[in-house]
Amino acid sequence: MKPNKYFRSLALGMLALVTAGSAVAAPRHGRPRIVVTMMVDQMTWDYLYRYQHRFVEGGFKRLMTQGFNCENTRINYLPAYTAIGHSSVHTGSVPSIHGIAGNDFFKDGKPIYCTQDTTVSSVGAPNGFSGQMSPRNLLTTTIADELRIATNFRSRTIGVAIKDRASILPAGHTTNGAYWLDDKTGNFITSTYYRTELPDWVKRFNARGRVAELLKDGWNTLYPINTYRESTADAVPYEQPWDKDGKFPATLPLNTAELAKIKGPGVIRTTPMGNTLTFEMAKAAIEGESLGSRADETDFLAMSHSATDYVGHRYGTFAVETEDTYLRLDKDLADFFRYLDGRFGRDGYLFILTADHAAAHNLTFDRDHKIPGQAFRSDLARRIADSAACAYVGSDAQIVRGYMNYQVFFRQDLIDSLGVNRHGLYQAICKALKDKLPGVAYAVPAEEVAMAAIPDAIKTRIINGYRQGRSGDIFIVPDPGWYSKSGTSLPQGTTHGVWSPYDTHIPLIFMGKGIRQGHLYRETNITDIAATLAALLKTQYPSGCIGHPITEAFAPAATSAAPAATTTRRR
Repeated sequence: MKPNKYFRSLALGMLALVTAGSAVAAPRHGRPRIVVTMMVDQMTWDYLYRYQHRFVEGGFKRLMTQGFNCENTRINYLPAYTAIGHSSVHTGSVPSIHGIAGNDFFKDGKPIYCTQDTTVSSVGAPNGFSGQMSPRNLLTTTIADELRIATNFRSRTIGVAIKDRASILPAGHTTNGAYWLDDKTGNFITSTYYRTELPDWVKRFNARGRVAELLKDGWNTLYPINTYRESTADAVPYEQPWDKDGKFPATLPLNTAELAKIKGPGVIRTTPMGNTLTFEMAKAAIEGESLGSRADETDFLAMSHSATDYVGHRYGTFAVETEDTYLRLDKDLADFFRYLDGRFGRDGYLFILTADHAAAHNLTFDRDHKIPGQAFRSDLARRIADSAACAYVGSDAQIVRGYMNYQVFFRQDLIDSLGVNRHGLYQAICKALKDKLPGVAYAVPAEEVAMAAIPDAIKTRIINGYRQGRSGDIFIVPDPGWYSKSGTSLPQGTTHGVWSPYDTHIPLIFMGKGIRQGHLYRETNITDIAATLAALLKTQYPSGCIGHPITEAFAPAATSAAPAATTTRRR
Protein backbone atom coordinates (compact mmCIF):
# COMPACT_ATOMS: atom_id res chain seq x y z
CA MET A 1 0.00 0.00 0.00
CA LYS A 2 2.83 2.39 0.68
CA PRO A 3 3.98 2.50 -2.98
CA ASN A 4 0.39 3.30 -4.01
CA LYS A 5 0.23 6.14 -1.52
CA TYR A 6 3.59 7.38 -2.78
CA PHE A 7 2.47 7.40 -6.42
CA ARG A 8 -0.87 8.91 -5.47
CA SER A 9 0.91 11.77 -3.68
CA LEU A 10 3.26 12.22 -6.62
CA ALA A 11 0.31 12.37 -9.02
CA LEU A 12 -1.45 14.96 -6.87
CA GLY A 13 1.72 17.04 -6.78
CA MET A 14 2.07 16.89 -10.53
CA LEU A 15 -1.60 17.82 -10.88
CA ALA A 16 -1.04 20.90 -8.73
CA LEU A 17 1.77 22.00 -11.02
CA VAL A 18 -0.37 21.43 -14.10
CA THR A 19 -3.26 23.33 -12.58
CA ALA A 20 -1.02 26.22 -11.63
CA GLY A 21 0.41 26.24 -15.14
CA SER A 22 -3.10 26.32 -16.64
CA ALA A 23 -3.98 29.35 -14.58
CA VAL A 24 -1.02 31.23 -15.99
CA ALA A 25 -1.70 30.09 -19.53
CA ALA A 26 -4.86 32.18 -19.94
CA PRO A 27 -5.60 35.87 -19.33
CA ARG A 28 -6.91 36.60 -15.87
CA HIS A 29 -10.65 36.82 -15.24
CA GLY A 30 -11.47 35.46 -18.69
CA ARG A 31 -10.09 38.53 -20.44
CA PRO A 32 -9.22 38.35 -24.13
CA ARG A 33 -5.64 38.52 -25.38
CA ILE A 34 -6.28 41.94 -26.88
CA VAL A 35 -9.05 44.55 -27.01
CA VAL A 36 -9.40 46.57 -30.21
CA THR A 37 -11.63 49.63 -30.41
CA MET A 38 -12.34 50.86 -33.92
CA MET A 39 -13.69 54.38 -34.20
CA VAL A 40 -15.02 55.28 -37.64
CA ASP A 41 -15.03 59.06 -37.70
CA GLN A 42 -18.36 60.53 -38.88
CA MET A 43 -20.02 57.16 -39.47
CA THR A 44 -23.78 57.45 -39.28
CA TRP A 45 -25.63 54.39 -38.01
CA ASP A 46 -27.60 53.89 -41.21
CA TYR A 47 -24.46 53.35 -43.33
CA LEU A 48 -24.46 49.79 -41.94
CA TYR A 49 -27.70 49.19 -43.82
CA ARG A 50 -27.47 51.63 -46.74
CA TYR A 51 -24.34 49.95 -48.10
CA GLN A 52 -25.04 46.45 -46.72
CA HIS A 53 -25.92 44.84 -50.05
CA ARG A 54 -22.39 45.45 -51.30
CA PHE A 55 -20.42 44.62 -48.19
CA VAL A 56 -18.22 41.54 -48.34
CA GLU A 57 -18.96 38.64 -45.98
CA GLY A 58 -15.97 39.14 -43.70
CA GLY A 59 -16.21 42.87 -42.91
CA PHE A 60 -19.21 44.83 -41.64
CA LYS A 61 -21.49 41.87 -42.45
CA ARG A 62 -19.48 39.69 -40.11
CA LEU A 63 -19.87 42.23 -37.34
CA MET A 64 -23.61 42.42 -37.95
CA THR A 65 -24.14 38.64 -38.03
CA GLN A 66 -21.63 37.47 -35.42
CA GLY A 67 -21.52 40.48 -33.11
CA PHE A 68 -23.94 42.19 -30.74
CA ASN A 69 -25.44 45.21 -32.50
CA CYS A 70 -26.71 48.07 -30.34
CA GLU A 71 -29.03 49.64 -32.89
CA ASN A 72 -30.07 52.69 -30.89
CA THR A 73 -26.88 54.20 -29.49
CA ARG A 74 -26.98 57.96 -29.03
CA ILE A 75 -24.60 60.73 -28.04
CA ASN A 76 -25.85 62.27 -24.80
CA TYR A 77 -24.11 65.67 -24.81
CA LEU A 78 -23.54 68.74 -26.96
CA PRO A 79 -21.76 69.47 -29.23
CA ALA A 80 -21.19 66.31 -31.30
CA TYR A 81 -17.54 66.71 -32.32
CA THR A 82 -14.55 64.43 -32.87
CA ALA A 83 -12.47 65.11 -29.78
CA ILE A 84 -15.46 64.79 -27.47
CA GLY A 85 -16.66 61.58 -29.09
CA HIS A 86 -13.30 59.84 -28.87
CA SER A 87 -12.96 60.95 -25.25
CA SER A 88 -16.49 59.93 -24.26
CA VAL A 89 -16.27 56.45 -25.83
CA HIS A 90 -13.13 55.62 -23.90
CA THR A 91 -13.87 57.42 -20.62
CA GLY A 92 -17.59 56.66 -20.36
CA SER A 93 -17.94 60.32 -19.47
CA VAL A 94 -19.13 63.65 -20.87
CA PRO A 95 -17.51 67.07 -21.41
CA SER A 96 -18.90 68.36 -18.12
CA ILE A 97 -16.65 65.83 -16.37
CA HIS A 98 -13.79 64.83 -18.70
CA GLY A 99 -13.19 68.43 -19.80
CA ILE A 100 -12.82 67.97 -23.55
CA ALA A 101 -15.46 70.52 -24.51
CA GLY A 102 -14.80 70.58 -28.26
CA ASN A 103 -12.05 70.16 -30.82
CA ASP A 104 -11.21 73.70 -29.76
CA PHE A 105 -12.34 75.48 -26.62
CA PHE A 106 -11.27 78.14 -24.17
CA LYS A 107 -8.95 77.38 -21.28
CA ASP A 108 -7.74 80.02 -18.83
CA GLY A 109 -9.43 82.59 -21.03
CA LYS A 110 -7.50 81.62 -24.18
CA PRO A 111 -8.53 79.49 -27.16
CA ILE A 112 -6.83 76.11 -27.16
CA TYR A 113 -6.80 72.99 -29.30
CA CYS A 114 -8.04 69.93 -27.44
CA THR A 115 -4.69 68.08 -27.23
CA GLN A 116 -2.41 71.11 -27.45
CA ASP A 117 0.51 70.97 -25.05
CA THR A 118 3.36 73.45 -25.50
CA THR A 119 5.35 71.80 -22.70
CA VAL A 120 6.17 68.86 -24.97
CA SER A 121 8.02 68.59 -28.27
CA SER A 122 7.53 66.68 -31.50
CA VAL A 123 9.14 63.27 -31.88
CA GLY A 124 9.55 62.18 -35.47
CA ALA A 125 8.81 65.58 -37.03
CA PRO A 126 11.21 68.53 -37.32
CA ASN A 127 10.23 70.85 -34.47
CA GLY A 128 6.66 71.09 -35.67
CA PHE A 129 3.48 72.07 -33.87
CA SER A 130 1.99 68.82 -35.11
CA GLY A 131 3.81 66.94 -32.37
CA GLN A 132 3.18 69.31 -29.47
CA MET A 133 0.32 67.19 -28.23
CA SER A 134 -0.64 65.18 -25.15
CA PRO A 135 -3.73 64.02 -23.21
CA ARG A 136 -3.18 66.54 -20.38
CA ASN A 137 -6.39 68.46 -21.14
CA LEU A 138 -8.36 65.24 -20.54
CA LEU A 139 -9.35 65.27 -16.87
CA THR A 140 -10.31 61.61 -16.39
CA THR A 141 -8.88 58.17 -17.01
CA THR A 142 -9.77 56.06 -20.03
CA ILE A 143 -10.63 52.37 -20.09
CA ALA A 144 -7.10 51.77 -21.45
CA ASP A 145 -5.73 53.53 -18.36
CA GLU A 146 -7.89 51.38 -16.12
CA LEU A 147 -6.69 48.20 -17.79
CA ARG A 148 -3.11 49.30 -17.17
CA ILE A 149 -3.90 50.05 -13.53
CA ALA A 150 -5.73 46.73 -13.06
CA THR A 151 -2.71 44.78 -14.28
CA ASN A 152 -0.15 46.83 -12.34
CA PHE A 153 0.80 48.40 -15.67
CA ARG A 154 1.75 45.11 -17.31
CA SER A 155 -0.88 45.55 -20.04
CA ARG A 156 0.35 47.36 -23.11
CA THR A 157 -1.88 50.02 -24.67
CA ILE A 158 -1.39 51.89 -27.95
CA GLY A 159 -3.32 54.56 -29.85
CA VAL A 160 -3.17 54.78 -33.65
CA ALA A 161 -4.92 57.27 -35.96
CA ILE A 162 -4.31 59.81 -38.69
CA LYS A 163 -5.75 62.54 -36.44
CA ASP A 164 -3.72 63.40 -33.36
CA ARG A 165 -6.77 63.77 -31.12
CA ALA A 166 -8.18 60.46 -32.32
CA SER A 167 -5.05 58.66 -31.19
CA ILE A 168 -4.18 60.60 -28.05
CA LEU A 169 -7.50 60.89 -26.23
CA PRO A 170 -8.60 57.21 -26.45
CA ALA A 171 -5.16 55.90 -25.43
CA GLY A 172 -5.25 57.97 -22.24
CA HIS A 173 -2.62 59.14 -19.79
CA THR A 174 -0.67 55.97 -18.97
CA THR A 175 -0.43 54.51 -22.47
CA ASN A 176 2.68 52.92 -23.93
CA GLY A 177 2.32 55.14 -26.98
CA ALA A 178 0.11 57.22 -29.25
CA TYR A 179 0.94 57.85 -32.91
CA TRP A 180 -0.57 60.12 -35.55
CA LEU A 181 0.20 61.40 -39.06
CA ASP A 182 2.37 64.42 -39.79
CA ASP A 183 1.07 66.07 -42.97
CA LYS A 184 4.41 67.57 -44.00
CA THR A 185 6.41 64.35 -43.94
CA GLY A 186 3.73 61.69 -44.34
CA ASN A 187 5.20 59.95 -41.28
CA PHE A 188 3.62 58.80 -38.05
CA ILE A 189 4.91 60.83 -35.11
CA THR A 190 4.46 61.22 -31.36
CA SER A 191 5.53 63.66 -28.64
CA THR A 192 7.92 63.77 -25.69
CA TYR A 193 4.92 63.20 -23.42
CA TYR A 194 5.31 59.54 -24.39
CA ARG A 195 8.98 59.10 -25.33
CA THR A 196 12.02 60.94 -26.69
CA GLU A 197 12.55 58.79 -29.77
CA LEU A 198 10.30 56.85 -32.11
CA PRO A 199 10.45 53.10 -31.49
CA ASP A 200 12.20 51.05 -34.14
CA TRP A 201 8.98 49.57 -35.45
CA VAL A 202 7.56 53.05 -36.19
CA LYS A 203 10.81 54.07 -37.88
CA ARG A 204 10.62 50.96 -40.05
CA PHE A 205 7.00 51.65 -40.93
CA ASN A 206 7.75 55.26 -41.87
CA ALA A 207 10.73 54.17 -43.96
CA ARG A 208 8.41 52.15 -46.19
CA GLY A 209 6.93 55.36 -47.61
CA ARG A 210 3.45 53.93 -47.66
CA VAL A 211 1.67 57.27 -48.10
CA ALA A 212 3.32 57.86 -51.48
CA GLU A 213 2.76 54.23 -52.50
CA LEU A 214 -0.93 54.34 -51.63
CA LEU A 215 -1.46 57.62 -53.50
CA LYS A 216 0.53 56.82 -56.64
CA ASP A 217 -2.24 54.97 -58.53
CA GLY A 218 -4.94 57.57 -57.87
CA TRP A 219 -8.44 57.15 -56.52
CA ASN A 220 -10.93 55.43 -58.80
CA THR A 221 -14.12 53.65 -57.85
CA LEU A 222 -13.86 50.08 -56.64
CA TYR A 223 -16.73 49.09 -58.96
CA PRO A 224 -18.09 50.68 -62.16
CA ILE A 225 -19.26 54.14 -61.18
CA ASN A 226 -22.71 53.67 -62.74
CA THR A 227 -23.43 50.92 -60.19
CA TYR A 228 -23.16 53.25 -57.18
CA ARG A 229 -26.90 53.37 -56.63
CA GLU A 230 -26.74 54.71 -53.06
CA SER A 231 -25.20 57.99 -54.21
CA THR A 232 -26.09 61.05 -56.22
CA ALA A 233 -24.46 61.64 -59.58
CA ASP A 234 -20.76 62.28 -59.19
CA ALA A 235 -20.82 65.81 -60.62
CA VAL A 236 -23.15 67.78 -58.36
CA PRO A 237 -22.79 71.15 -56.60
CA TYR A 238 -23.06 69.47 -53.18
CA GLU A 239 -19.38 68.53 -53.21
CA GLN A 240 -16.27 70.64 -52.66
CA PRO A 241 -13.60 70.68 -55.41
CA TRP A 242 -9.93 70.61 -54.49
CA ASP A 243 -9.14 73.81 -56.39
CA LYS A 244 -10.81 76.71 -58.18
CA ASP A 245 -9.37 76.23 -61.67
CA GLY A 246 -10.97 72.82 -62.25
CA LYS A 247 -7.83 70.72 -62.37
CA PHE A 248 -8.98 68.69 -59.34
CA PRO A 249 -12.79 68.65 -59.34
CA ALA A 250 -14.97 66.82 -56.83
CA THR A 251 -15.29 63.79 -59.08
CA LEU A 252 -13.62 60.43 -59.57
CA PRO A 253 -11.12 59.37 -60.72
CA LEU A 254 -8.84 61.67 -58.72
CA ASN A 255 -5.13 61.98 -59.52
CA THR A 256 -3.96 61.75 -55.92
CA ALA A 257 -0.27 61.56 -56.82
CA GLU A 258 -0.40 64.93 -58.60
CA LEU A 259 -2.60 66.41 -55.93
CA ALA A 260 -0.11 65.35 -53.25
CA LYS A 261 2.69 67.13 -55.12
CA ILE A 262 0.75 70.38 -54.66
CA LYS A 263 -0.88 69.93 -51.27
CA GLY A 264 1.48 67.47 -49.60
CA PRO A 265 1.13 63.90 -48.32
CA GLY A 266 -1.71 64.96 -46.01
CA VAL A 267 -3.98 64.52 -49.04
CA ILE A 268 -4.26 60.88 -48.01
CA ARG A 269 -6.54 61.96 -45.15
CA THR A 270 -9.33 62.66 -47.64
CA THR A 271 -9.12 59.36 -49.51
CA PRO A 272 -10.03 55.77 -48.62
CA MET A 273 -6.31 55.03 -48.68
CA GLY A 274 -6.10 56.89 -45.37
CA ASN A 275 -8.10 54.06 -43.82
CA THR A 276 -5.84 51.47 -45.44
CA LEU A 277 -2.83 53.28 -43.99
CA THR A 278 -4.43 53.21 -40.53
CA PHE A 279 -5.02 49.46 -40.67
CA GLU A 280 -1.44 48.90 -41.77
CA MET A 281 -0.15 51.04 -38.91
CA ALA A 282 -2.39 49.14 -36.49
CA LYS A 283 -0.90 45.82 -37.63
CA ALA A 284 2.60 47.29 -37.26
CA ALA A 285 1.71 48.37 -33.71
CA ILE A 286 0.42 44.91 -32.81
CA GLU A 287 3.60 43.30 -34.07
CA GLY A 288 6.04 46.00 -32.99
CA GLU A 289 4.67 46.17 -29.45
CA SER A 290 3.87 42.44 -29.30
CA LEU A 291 0.29 43.26 -28.36
CA GLY A 292 -1.69 40.22 -27.31
CA SER A 293 1.38 38.00 -27.40
CA ARG A 294 1.41 37.15 -23.70
CA ALA A 295 -1.06 34.45 -22.79
CA ASP A 296 -1.46 35.76 -19.25
CA GLU A 297 -2.06 39.46 -19.99
CA THR A 298 -4.52 41.58 -21.98
CA ASP A 299 -3.40 44.45 -24.21
CA PHE A 300 -5.37 47.29 -25.79
CA LEU A 301 -5.30 48.92 -29.23
CA ALA A 302 -7.30 52.12 -29.73
CA MET A 303 -7.65 52.53 -33.49
CA SER A 304 -9.48 55.38 -35.23
CA HIS A 305 -10.22 55.76 -38.94
CA SER A 306 -10.29 59.45 -39.73
CA ALA A 307 -10.46 59.40 -43.54
CA THR A 308 -14.22 58.84 -43.45
CA ASP A 309 -14.61 62.19 -41.68
CA TYR A 310 -12.46 64.11 -44.14
CA VAL A 311 -14.26 62.51 -47.08
CA GLY A 312 -17.65 63.27 -45.53
CA HIS A 313 -16.82 66.90 -44.84
CA ARG A 314 -15.65 67.46 -48.44
CA TYR A 315 -18.18 65.37 -50.36
CA GLY A 316 -21.21 64.91 -48.09
CA THR A 317 -23.28 61.88 -47.08
CA PHE A 318 -24.63 60.92 -50.52
CA ALA A 319 -21.49 61.18 -52.64
CA VAL A 320 -19.99 58.45 -54.77
CA GLU A 321 -16.76 59.21 -52.92
CA THR A 322 -18.42 58.48 -49.58
CA GLU A 323 -19.99 55.23 -50.77
CA ASP A 324 -16.69 54.10 -52.28
CA THR A 325 -14.82 54.96 -49.09
CA TYR A 326 -17.10 52.71 -47.04
CA LEU A 327 -16.98 49.85 -49.53
CA ARG A 328 -13.18 49.98 -49.45
CA LEU A 329 -13.19 50.29 -45.66
CA ASP A 330 -15.34 47.17 -45.55
CA LYS A 331 -12.80 45.18 -47.60
CA ASP A 332 -9.95 46.47 -45.44
CA LEU A 333 -11.90 45.50 -42.32
CA ALA A 334 -12.41 41.97 -43.63
CA ASP A 335 -8.67 41.71 -44.20
CA PHE A 336 -8.02 43.01 -40.69
CA PHE A 337 -10.35 40.42 -39.17
CA ARG A 338 -8.49 37.66 -41.05
CA TYR A 339 -5.29 39.07 -39.56
CA LEU A 340 -6.70 39.07 -36.01
CA ASP A 341 -8.14 35.56 -36.46
CA GLY A 342 -4.80 34.24 -37.60
CA ARG A 343 -2.84 35.93 -34.85
CA PHE A 344 -5.12 35.48 -31.83
CA GLY A 345 -7.85 33.05 -32.83
CA ARG A 346 -11.50 34.05 -33.08
CA ASP A 347 -11.97 33.80 -29.33
CA GLY A 348 -8.72 35.57 -28.51
CA TYR A 349 -9.81 39.17 -29.03
CA LEU A 350 -12.61 41.57 -28.24
CA PHE A 351 -13.53 44.03 -31.00
CA ILE A 352 -15.70 47.14 -30.74
CA LEU A 353 -16.94 49.23 -33.67
CA THR A 354 -18.41 52.66 -33.02
CA ALA A 355 -18.20 56.30 -34.11
CA ASP A 356 -17.48 59.65 -32.51
CA HIS A 357 -20.42 61.36 -34.23
CA ALA A 358 -22.46 61.13 -37.40
CA ALA A 359 -23.30 63.83 -39.99
CA ALA A 360 -26.06 65.90 -41.54
CA HIS A 361 -26.99 65.81 -45.19
CA ASN A 362 -25.75 68.64 -47.37
CA LEU A 363 -28.06 71.65 -47.14
CA THR A 364 -28.47 72.02 -50.90
CA PHE A 365 -29.23 68.29 -51.16
CA ASP A 366 -31.94 68.78 -48.52
CA ARG A 367 -33.36 71.80 -50.37
CA ASP A 368 -33.45 69.91 -53.66
CA HIS A 369 -35.45 67.14 -52.00
CA LYS A 370 -37.77 69.50 -50.07
CA ILE A 371 -36.25 68.53 -46.72
CA PRO A 372 -36.29 71.36 -44.12
CA GLY A 373 -33.03 72.97 -43.18
CA GLN A 374 -30.73 75.86 -44.05
CA ALA A 375 -27.35 77.31 -43.19
CA PHE A 376 -27.00 78.47 -39.61
CA ARG A 377 -24.92 81.63 -39.96
CA SER A 378 -22.18 81.47 -37.32
CA ASP A 379 -20.80 84.85 -38.43
CA LEU A 380 -24.19 86.46 -37.81
CA ALA A 381 -24.47 84.75 -34.41
CA ARG A 382 -21.30 86.46 -33.26
CA ARG A 383 -22.38 89.87 -34.59
CA ILE A 384 -25.85 89.67 -33.06
CA ALA A 385 -24.40 88.66 -29.68
CA ASP A 386 -21.90 91.53 -29.84
CA SER A 387 -24.57 94.06 -30.76
CA ALA A 388 -26.98 92.91 -28.06
CA ALA A 389 -24.23 92.97 -25.42
CA CYS A 390 -23.20 96.51 -26.34
CA ALA A 391 -26.82 97.66 -26.28
CA TYR A 392 -27.37 96.17 -22.83
CA VAL A 393 -24.17 97.58 -21.35
CA GLY A 394 -24.47 100.90 -23.10
CA SER A 395 -20.97 100.85 -24.55
CA ASP A 396 -18.76 98.87 -26.94
CA ALA A 397 -17.01 97.13 -24.07
CA GLN A 398 -16.33 93.95 -26.08
CA ILE A 399 -17.92 91.66 -23.53
CA VAL A 400 -18.21 88.80 -26.04
CA ARG A 401 -14.97 86.81 -26.08
CA GLY A 402 -15.86 84.56 -28.98
CA TYR A 403 -18.28 82.21 -30.69
CA MET A 404 -17.61 78.54 -31.39
CA ASN A 405 -19.29 75.14 -30.96
CA TYR A 406 -22.76 76.80 -31.17
CA GLN A 407 -21.85 78.69 -28.01
CA VAL A 408 -21.25 82.33 -27.06
CA PHE A 409 -18.29 82.99 -24.76
CA PHE A 410 -18.06 86.10 -22.53
CA ARG A 411 -15.26 87.95 -20.78
CA GLN A 412 -16.44 87.23 -17.28
CA ASP A 413 -13.84 89.45 -15.64
CA LEU A 414 -15.04 92.39 -17.74
CA ILE A 415 -18.66 91.70 -16.85
CA ASP A 416 -17.73 91.74 -13.17
CA SER A 417 -15.67 94.94 -13.44
CA LEU A 418 -18.56 96.75 -15.14
CA GLY A 419 -21.02 95.58 -12.51
CA VAL A 420 -23.34 94.17 -15.17
CA ASN A 421 -26.32 92.06 -14.15
CA ARG A 422 -25.29 88.75 -15.63
CA HIS A 423 -28.78 87.24 -15.74
CA GLY A 424 -30.21 90.30 -17.46
CA LEU A 425 -27.32 90.37 -19.97
CA TYR A 426 -27.74 86.71 -20.88
CA GLN A 427 -31.49 87.00 -21.30
CA ALA A 428 -31.12 90.05 -23.55
CA ILE A 429 -28.62 88.27 -25.79
CA CYS A 430 -30.70 85.07 -25.92
CA LYS A 431 -33.73 87.10 -26.95
CA ALA A 432 -31.75 88.91 -29.67
CA LEU A 433 -30.44 85.60 -31.03
CA LYS A 434 -33.91 84.05 -31.15
CA ASP A 435 -35.46 87.17 -32.72
CA LYS A 436 -32.77 88.03 -35.27
CA LEU A 437 -30.92 84.84 -36.18
CA PRO A 438 -32.79 82.46 -38.50
CA GLY A 439 -32.82 78.83 -37.44
CA VAL A 440 -32.54 79.28 -33.68
CA ALA A 441 -34.77 76.84 -31.86
CA TYR A 442 -33.41 77.69 -28.41
CA ALA A 443 -30.80 80.01 -26.94
CA VAL A 444 -30.16 79.17 -23.29
CA PRO A 445 -27.70 80.43 -20.64
CA ALA A 446 -25.70 77.35 -19.66
CA GLU A 447 -26.00 77.93 -15.93
CA GLU A 448 -29.76 78.39 -16.18
CA VAL A 449 -30.54 75.44 -18.44
CA ALA A 450 -32.06 73.31 -15.66
CA MET A 451 -34.99 75.73 -15.45
CA ALA A 452 -35.32 76.37 -19.19
CA ALA A 453 -38.52 75.47 -21.04
CA ILE A 454 -36.87 73.06 -23.47
CA PRO A 455 -37.24 69.29 -24.00
CA ASP A 456 -35.48 67.15 -21.42
CA ALA A 457 -33.44 65.34 -24.08
CA ILE A 458 -31.87 68.62 -25.19
CA LYS A 459 -31.59 69.93 -21.63
CA THR A 460 -29.64 66.85 -20.55
CA ARG A 461 -27.27 67.17 -23.49
CA ILE A 462 -26.51 70.80 -22.67
CA ILE A 463 -25.90 70.00 -18.99
CA ASN A 464 -23.62 67.10 -19.96
CA GLY A 465 -21.77 69.25 -22.48
CA TYR A 466 -21.13 72.26 -20.26
CA ARG A 467 -17.74 72.52 -18.59
CA GLN A 468 -17.31 75.80 -16.73
CA GLY A 469 -14.31 77.72 -18.01
CA ARG A 470 -14.09 75.65 -21.21
CA SER A 471 -17.62 75.82 -22.59
CA GLY A 472 -19.56 78.86 -23.69
CA ASP A 473 -21.95 80.80 -21.48
CA ILE A 474 -24.88 80.60 -23.89
CA PHE A 475 -25.79 77.44 -25.84
CA ILE A 476 -27.59 77.84 -29.15
CA VAL A 477 -29.68 74.94 -30.44
CA PRO A 478 -30.54 75.22 -34.15
CA ASP A 479 -33.74 73.97 -35.72
CA PRO A 480 -33.58 70.46 -37.21
CA GLY A 481 -31.74 70.40 -40.53
CA TRP A 482 -29.79 73.60 -39.81
CA TYR A 483 -26.05 73.49 -39.30
CA SER A 484 -23.31 76.05 -38.79
CA LYS A 485 -21.80 77.87 -41.75
CA SER A 486 -20.06 81.20 -42.15
CA GLY A 487 -20.90 83.47 -45.08
CA THR A 488 -23.38 83.24 -47.93
CA SER A 489 -21.56 80.92 -50.35
CA LEU A 490 -23.16 77.65 -51.49
CA PRO A 491 -22.75 75.04 -48.75
CA GLN A 492 -20.67 72.09 -49.95
CA GLY A 493 -19.89 68.82 -48.25
CA THR A 494 -21.34 68.61 -44.78
CA THR A 495 -20.66 68.96 -41.07
CA HIS A 496 -22.06 67.94 -37.68
CA GLY A 497 -22.38 69.10 -34.10
CA VAL A 498 -26.06 69.33 -33.10
CA TRP A 499 -28.33 67.11 -31.00
CA SER A 500 -30.45 65.71 -33.83
CA PRO A 501 -30.30 61.97 -34.66
CA TYR A 502 -28.46 62.55 -37.93
CA ASP A 503 -25.51 63.83 -35.85
CA THR A 504 -25.86 61.70 -32.73
CA HIS A 505 -27.14 58.26 -33.76
CA ILE A 506 -24.00 56.15 -34.08
CA PRO A 507 -23.19 52.49 -34.72
CA LEU A 508 -22.09 50.29 -31.84
CA ILE A 509 -21.21 46.61 -32.28
CA PHE A 510 -19.30 44.30 -29.94
CA MET A 511 -17.78 41.07 -31.25
CA GLY A 512 -15.47 38.41 -29.93
CA LYS A 513 -14.46 37.16 -26.50
CA GLY A 514 -17.32 37.29 -24.00
CA ILE A 515 -19.90 38.59 -26.51
CA ARG A 516 -23.04 36.88 -27.75
CA GLN A 517 -24.68 37.39 -31.12
CA GLY A 518 -27.76 39.57 -31.18
CA HIS A 519 -29.42 42.97 -31.56
CA LEU A 520 -30.54 45.50 -28.98
CA TYR A 521 -33.11 48.21 -29.68
CA ARG A 522 -33.42 49.99 -26.34
CA GLU A 523 -31.57 53.28 -26.15
CA THR A 524 -27.94 53.07 -25.15
CA ASN A 525 -25.48 55.92 -24.82
CA ILE A 526 -21.96 56.55 -26.02
CA THR A 527 -20.96 56.65 -22.34
CA ASP A 528 -22.04 53.01 -21.88
CA ILE A 529 -19.19 51.66 -24.02
CA ALA A 530 -16.39 52.14 -21.49
CA ALA A 531 -18.62 50.82 -18.69
CA THR A 532 -19.32 47.69 -20.74
CA LEU A 533 -15.63 47.15 -21.39
CA ALA A 534 -14.82 47.64 -17.71
CA ALA A 535 -17.37 44.98 -16.78
CA LEU A 536 -16.00 42.55 -19.37
CA LEU A 537 -12.37 43.19 -18.46
CA LYS A 538 -13.02 43.19 -14.70
CA THR A 539 -11.42 46.59 -14.20
CA GLN A 540 -12.54 49.65 -12.32
CA TYR A 541 -14.67 52.09 -14.31
CA PRO A 542 -12.77 55.10 -15.69
CA SER A 543 -12.62 57.85 -13.09
CA GLY A 544 -15.40 60.00 -14.61
CA CYS A 545 -17.58 57.23 -16.04
CA ILE A 546 -21.36 57.80 -15.86
CA GLY A 547 -22.32 54.97 -18.22
CA HIS A 548 -23.81 51.55 -17.51
CA PRO A 549 -22.73 48.14 -18.82
CA ILE A 550 -24.78 46.84 -21.72
CA THR A 551 -25.24 43.44 -20.09
CA GLU A 552 -27.46 42.12 -22.87
CA ALA A 553 -24.28 41.80 -24.95
CA PHE A 554 -22.60 39.40 -22.54
CA ALA A 555 -22.30 35.77 -23.57
CA PRO A 556 -23.68 33.28 -21.03
CA ALA A 557 -21.11 31.24 -19.16
CA ALA A 558 -20.07 28.23 -21.22
CA THR A 559 -21.65 25.08 -19.85
CA SER A 560 -18.64 23.07 -20.87
CA ALA A 561 -16.26 25.11 -18.76
CA ALA A 562 -16.76 23.14 -15.53
CA PRO A 563 -16.26 19.65 -17.03
CA ALA A 564 -13.18 20.85 -18.85
CA ALA A 565 -11.72 22.16 -15.61
CA THR A 566 -12.56 18.90 -13.87
CA THR A 567 -10.79 16.92 -16.60
CA THR A 568 -7.69 19.06 -16.12
CA ARG A 569 -7.70 18.47 -12.39
CA ARG A 570 -7.92 14.70 -12.87
CA ARG A 571 -4.77 14.51 -14.98
